[in-house]
Amino acid sequence: MLILSEAVPPFFKNGYVLGCNETHEAVLIDPGDEVDTLIAEAHAARLNVTAILLTHAHIDHITGVGRAKSAFDVPIWLHNDDLFFYEGIVEQGRMFGLSAERQPPVTNFYAPGSRLGFGNYVVDVLHTPGHAPGGVCLAVGRGDAPDRALFVGDTLFAGSIGRTDLPGGDYDTLISSIRNVLFTFPGESIVYPGHGPQTTVETERRTNPFLT
Repeated sequence: MLILSEAVPPFFKNGYVLGCNETHEAVLIDPGDEVDTLIAEAHAARLNVTAILLTHAHIDHITGVGRAKSAFDVPIWLHNDDLFFYEGIVEQGRMFGLSAERQPPVTNFYAPGSRLGFGNYVVDVLHTPGHAPGGVCLAVGRGDAPDRALFVGDTLFAGSIGRTDLPGGDYDTLISSIRNVLFTFPGESIVYPGHGPQTTVETERRTNPFLT
């Protein structure tokens, strides 16, 4: 699987393009302020982007949705419990002293047990609330093979966890999501967070100070 990522100021939020090397189909995950680079990388790699997948709808994860939608004209996916954040992006911007534009309407909402796909890869959508009520983990792999790459948004970081002081956040719920969803994957599973470097399930299980 081809994985392209970028992070830019002010939030240094990781946006991702995932592509199938065989079919060149791809998905965009959490396009934010880095979206122009992600679009350019997708074009340079000759990828056919088929969907925009959001792990949640905090402002830094959605500011580039409109530009991505204009570039690829594909569906936008979100968990319904985060729709109030998505529709309130202007108000979110004011909280951080930033100007933000409203984004195009969400096209589809993840259903319980949702499985999406691109090329020869599947995306299992797992609800992981706590940082945000509609937070999800996108577990990506080939068909029914057990190996999965975990795109976790701001649920889990290398050596840390997502903040829980924003509306809808809850510490105990977040810890439960990590232990009962993310930590059920094999230890070697690579975790791609919304901020900072990648890590693994086993590394966080053994060394993360919030979880040991």
